Amino acid sequence: MHKRTLGQNLKVSAVGLGCMGMSQAYGPNPGSRSDMIQVLRTAVDQGVTFFDTAEVYGPYVNEVLVGEALEDFHDDVVIATKFGMSIVDGQHNGVNSRPEQIRKVAEQSLKSLRVEAIDLFYQHRVDPDVPIEDVAGTVGELISEGKVKHFGLSEASATTIRRAHAEYPVTALQSEYSLWTRDPEAEVLPVLRELGIGFVPFSPLGRGFLTGAISSETVYAEDDMRRNLPRFEASNAAKNERLVSEVRAIAELRNATPGQVALAWLLAQEPWIVPIPGTRSTARIAENIASSELTLTGDELSQLSELTDVIGVSGERYGEQTMSFVNK
Repeated sequence: MHKRTLGQNLKVSAVGLGCMGMSQAYGPNPGSRSDMIQVLRTAVDQGVTFFDTAEVYGPYVNEVLVGEALEDFHDDVVIATKFGMSIVDGQHNGVNSRPEQIRKVAEQSLKSLRVEAIDLFYQHRVDPDVPIEDVAGTVGELISEGKVKHFGLSEASATTIRRAHAEYPVTALQSEYSLWTRDPEAEVLPVLRELGIGFVPFSPLGRGFLTGAISSETVYAEDDMRRNLPRFEASNAAKNERLVSEVRAIAELRNATPGQVALAWLLAQEPWIVPIPGTRSTARIAENIASSELTLTGDELSQLSELTDVIGVSGERYGEQTMSFVNK
């Protein structure tokens, strides 16, 4: 697979793998824990070198899963994890990026991931009670101590990115970005371009919606987060199917899948963008990887870029409470 560079020197596969769904968020796992380990190792065999997890996924169990699966591949892969969430009695309980908490999470993640240093350590969400300079400074100290290699942010505003980068260089920003979530384009992408910071879009396939495998009639499991997301409510999903139909039309002309077209569009936006679609299927990994070989024409890219203006997107990407922690 093609390689891309985040920040100054973090080289990763052009398409990474988001691992959250192997432990939570999208309903019961379709197989055993050993099945998920096999999916992760198959991804390595197929050329994926960039894997994304977090302490809060599970909590904790996703890091442990990734750590076990990739223990024999440390020289070949980059593992990103995250700090900044408060976990009480095994449940997510708001944000916490106090320096002592960052250090505590780093030590736990090192053990869970079975690594000597964390390749990329993101602040999961901005903590309004802790100056971002203190966060960046603490991660910078961990880097000096050899416990972390690169500093990242997630869902941060352009202003916060600038402040953090001035304290310690930010290697990558991870935020939601896709054909139906274009928020970063106005302010964030220009700052990343200016400062030389890489961008890692999560949910690049719209939590599965942009693959065309979901419709307004889809019934979600009780523990599937999409049943509580506005865009997936039946009335909104019915309207959003129009956008997917346009993506599918281009895919059919190119002998590709809608998901591949959606990823190829992202990859074409900037050479320092590395999407991390999540999956629990080896077949889907192969499909996602193939998107890095799909070169869309200028007309196709323009047509796709205009979809949100021409058709629009119905529904917010999160509920009101979760949105309060975004773009801070």
